[in-house]
Amino acid sequence: MVAFIFATEWFHKIKIMRRDIYQAIADPTRRAILALIATQAMTPNAIAGHFSTSRQAISKHLRILTECELVQTKTQGREIHYALVVDRMKEIDQWLSQFRTLWENRFEQLDELLITIKNQEHEK
Repeated sequence: MVAFIFATEWFHKIKIMRRDIYQAIADPTRRAILALIATQAMTPNAIAGHFSTSRQAISKHLRILTECELVQTKTQGREIHYALVVDRMKEIDQWLSQFRTLWENRFEQLDELLITIKNQEHEK
């Protein structure tokens, strides 16, 4: 019984670790899938048609994206469509915004330095 509880807890931890959105978007194929479904929901076959990998590989990527709650499924008749979950993408954007501010400040500093160098060259 103890082994079963340990195995269940271990499986649960693995499943939670797999739901990390940053690991999900680290894969270029998954990022491409997110870009594809950003404007409209698509079936797995329609998504797979845009890639040179197998349908099974695309299904695995879709499962990971679903586990991370970056995509959701919508059933229409007998077909399943995958749609982007915008709120989860906002979470990524909020995390990136701290770096965006840092980069913008550094670019502004670089612009100022380049203007100073250019002005010094003109004064010579």
